Amino acid sequence: MIKNIGVIGAGTMGHGIALSFALYGYDVTLYDAYENQLKKAMTEIADELALLAEEQFIETDSIAATLDRIKVYSDLQQAVQDRDYIIEATPEILELKQNLFKQLDELCPAHTILASNTSSLKLDGMMALISDERKQRMIVNHWYNPAHLMPIVELSCFGNMPLALYTEVEQLHASIKKQTVKVLKDVPGLVANRIQQGVAREVFSLIEMGVAEPADIDKALKFGPAFRYATTGQLEVADFGGLDIWSIVGDNLLKEMDNRLGANDLLKQKVAEGKLGIKTGEGFYKYAGNEIPDIKKRFMKKLIHQLKASEYYTQG
Repeated sequence: MIKNIGVIGAGTMGHGIALSFALYGYDVTLYDAYENQLKKAMTEIADELALLAEEQFIETDSIAATLDRIKVYSDLQQAVQDRDYIIEATPEILELKQNLFKQLDELCPAHTILASNTSSLKLDGMMALISDERKQRMIVNHWYNPAHLMPIVELSCFGNMPLALYTEVEQLHASIKKQTVKVLKDVPGLVANRIQQGVAREVFSLIEMGVAEPADIDKALKFGPAFRYATTGQLEVADFGGLDIWSIVGDNLLKEMDNRLGANDLLKQKVAEGKLGIKTGEGFYKYAGNEIPDIKKRFMKKLIHQLKASEYYTQG
């Protein structure tokens, strides 16, 4: 039975994953080589828990207990020596992950399951340096950012892991109210990122062509397709609309749409100009520096409201 969780990497994804498990009662160790990053992560976790309480998603008196369940370490062996399930959330560099998993294979108990938060690297490649026995206890475990608010977790089911063990991992995530997606084939981007990139390609193309202003394009998505997607998947939408209609529209429209195989030139231009989005104060929109904390907080609040609604929807 999985009881003790280890998280490797205390950055954007790692600290949110640690928060998620601790919130639902799991004992969590959080490792990072940098002490300052660990301190920053615990501050962020405390702030995020406070916002959850402010929005009445959790009780205020559960904050201290959640924080107490997370122990931080800058020593890898101490962080992983008694863990049942370990998730790494380190940079997307194959050699780094290969060496990390080799270390984990040597340091962890035989029963420990090793997981990667990657969505771009192949499982076989990451397993190259570990034992054959451990390969049966390794899985891709891809979360979405922010990890503590986005309910999706994609899990690999590629045949290396016994089905009973996969089911145990699936149940682990169900116990913290995550919606799991069983991914049957090891393809770059898994499922959700590929869908997202398909939408993004056309959105960037519409901007590039000057079809509409950024705010109107976002409005078209938020109050058009995305409004349905909050509760209804694309295949359900197609069934409701009629597959004959979708077939006709596809024949008429898809040949007119963007089919490039790389990032949009407009996107590359923004990057070259240092306009990276909210972190630099400008992307497709402009963000005043003194307003950025409030903008981020409003974004988080919207996700909390959606999370509340999604829990009602899945229960109903």
